[in-house]
Amino acid sequence: MLKFTICFIRQRDSILMLNRTSPEWMGAWNGVGGKIEGTETPLECVLREVQEETGLQLRGYDVQYKGTATWYNVEGGSVGGMYIFRAQLSDTVVYSTPVKTDEGILDWKDLSWLVHPKNRGVADLKYYLHTVIEEEQQHDYRFTYDDDGNLIHFEKALLEKSPVI
Repeated sequence: MLKFTICFIRQRDSILMLNRTSPEWMGAWNGVGGKIEGTETPLECVLREVQEETGLQLRGYDVQYKGTATWYNVEGGSVGGMYIFRAQLSDTVVYSTPVKTDEGILDWKDLSWLVHPKNRGVADLKYYLHTVIEEEQQHDYRFTYDDDGNLIHFEKALLEKSPVI
């Protein structure tokens, strides 16, 4: 079982993003999520983390499991990963941003801005966010990093069987 979750909350053409104040990805825009606690399922974790970090309660909204992101070192050893979720807010929900929280700054960002190839202010989202938001399939997004934390390889594999989440 992976240790983390992440959720990309969409409303119209924007995604609610968090610019984190602490590692990992400090200073970069990323989705909302965190560490799975105790006997939580990934879905229970992501619902709790979204509520804690944004105040939004996603129960009753369209929350979908979209796959995993797994991280490897140069020797091919797994160093972690996260379960990825996508949530769709109705147009009637008003969530004004920017909002400063203990975790960082929340703000709505346009999808095209987030995945722009020259955008250096986001986590490694350009490799998978468009697929997570626009497609229905579930994938494993595999990232290999060198010893300095630089991405040296990325691949995407279709998940044939969804884990119990």
